[in-house]
Amino acid sequence: MQVRSTSMRGGIVIRRAAARDAKRLTRLVRGSRAYEGQYAAMVAGYRVGPDYVETHRVFVAVAADDAAGRVLGFYSLVLVPPELDLLFVEDGMQGRGIGRLLVEHMKSEAGAAGLDRVRVVSHPPAEGFYRGVGALFTGTVSANPPAVVWDRPELEFLIQ
Repeated sequence: MQVRSTSMRGGIVIRRAAARDAKRLTRLVRGSRAYEGQYAAMVAGYRVGPDYVETHRVFVAVAADDAAGRVLGFYSLVLVPPELDLLFVEDGMQGRGIGRLLVEHMKSEAGAAGLDRVRVVSHPPAEGFYRGVGALFTGTVSANPPAVVWDRPELEFLIQ
């Protein structure tokens, strides 16, 4: 697997995730405050496995000057069908532009892969974020109990 790094502003580096990152990514998903309360069941047993990281385009944001390589956020782009499957930013790092950087990077990767659009089925509280970074509302995905017991907004990024 080719590991590519892209330096970004603010001392953040976005690099291709490796299988060794899987446990850290799983902890980030399961520990997200966005999934507390009524949403907790959705991520309680969720696992980002090494096979998932190797199969999809998973990228992590890390601080350039952090020797430990602490993951500040990550995303996963599935190519077929084109979908932003996961995007998480560490709770204490939200509001600092990391999510926006990850979306910009995802759009660049999608364009390089020849995609013209990328679907997002959003966690309801994240809809405003996605709209704020350019995603367009396309509809609603109905609940799918028992894993997901609420309707979710469906959005789309147009790739230039």
